[in-house]
Amino acid sequence: MNLDVTFAEVREASRSLLKFPHKKLDGMLNALADETLRQTAFILDANRKDLARMNPENPKYDRLKLTEARLQEIADGLRNVASLPSPLGKTLKRRTLPNGLRIKRVSVPFGVIGIIYEARPNVSFDVFALCIKAGSACILKGGSDAENSNRAIVQVIHGVLDRCGIDRHVVELLPAGHEAADCLLHARGWVDLIIPRGGRGLIDFVRNNATVPVIETGAGVCHAYFDRYADLDKGRAIVLNAKTRRVSVCNALDCLLVDVNRLDDLSALCAPLSEKNVVIYADSASYMALKCGGYPETLLAEATDEDYGREFQDYKMAVKAIVSLPNAIEHITQYGSGHSECIITENKLRANRFCKEVDAACVYVNAPTSFTDGAQFGLGAEIGISTQKLHARGPMGLEEITTYKWLIEGEGQVRE
Repeated sequence: MNLDVTFAEVREASRSLLKFPHKKLDGMLNALADETLRQTAFILDANRKDLARMNPENPKYDRLKLTEARLQEIADGLRNVASLPSPLGKTLKRRTLPNGLRIKRVSVPFGVIGIIYEARPNVSFDVFALCIKAGSACILKGGSDAENSNRAIVQVIHGVLDRCGIDRHVVELLPAGHEAADCLLHARGWVDLIIPRGGRGLIDFVRNNATVPVIETGAGVCHAYFDRYADLDKGRAIVLNAKTRRVSVCNALDCLLVDVNRLDDLSALCAPLSEKNVVIYADSASYMALKCGGYPETLLAEATDEDYGREFQDYKMAVKAIVSLPNAIEHITQYGSGHSECIITENKLRANRFCKEVDAACVYVNAPTSFTDGAQFGLGAEIGISTQKLHARGPMGLEEITTYKWLIEGEGQVRE
């Protein structure tokens, strides 16, 4: 498979974006919001074809599913992105050198951003809107599970771009097969950045095979540590929300660590989870505490080593008894993915130590990891949650998907 023609068209289209004022692109996003709602039946029909090929019991089913309500949320999101300030042309740093040269650092687009993602058709809208707002073209490589949905969405987008007089090649959807993914991963010179959105397997594959720069996003093995000084009522609400709000997303709770001095409270802490049929994989001490405390035995299993460091993306969770705060930090260091971690405690000194020593993009005190989200952080929207440390970390909003260049102005100075 040779996609060089497609890549060249997207690269050229990315340059054409530089000539458009921000208001024109914002108007196009508002027009897309309107058209998305008008095309609801068309998009949902395509989505039903994808859903028919997936078992409803599959945790990815909820991610794949589109509804009228979700399309309304997508349209609202498009309008919200249109309303945000442009991240481009901002002076990030400015100084005048002793020789009189005036130097400033200004935010600019990346150019072409490639996104590889799994069964989440809403990502097609999200990525397009954010990339366009940040002045970049995008190449979408969705999974086969959402192929019909993604093609319908891009067809709608192309129609709006045509009517607005914007090159439709500012967004292209690649074929769903692995061969197209391989071409994208090696499109040096055409693509400036690749962002994978999905599970650990996808992210590892992209990182290990790409010759284009990569920002890792998505994989989240998230912990909550119920400290010996924790408030039970707060903990019960935090654990329930972090685990069950949406089990298939990357900020969902995967492992609850509980101080051994609070094992008597473990059954009460986890009781609301049983109403959601959450299966708990517990170490021996936690297992006995939950069993004696009345947690349903049908939802209780003894943990294995593989259950720690596992991103469940399901109504399942690991639990482990922890003897000390340093022990909790050590466990998170070993098994965490650098995404989001939480401590539940009323002790400020212990909370401060947890925040200082836990190495993750987002660290919470007395709040659930479910808040790790660009919109929740006030960024307006996000393209993903970066779990690495270069360029961007945590929710990647508009500013995080721009780069910068230096502008230097002189009066004829020469270097000695």
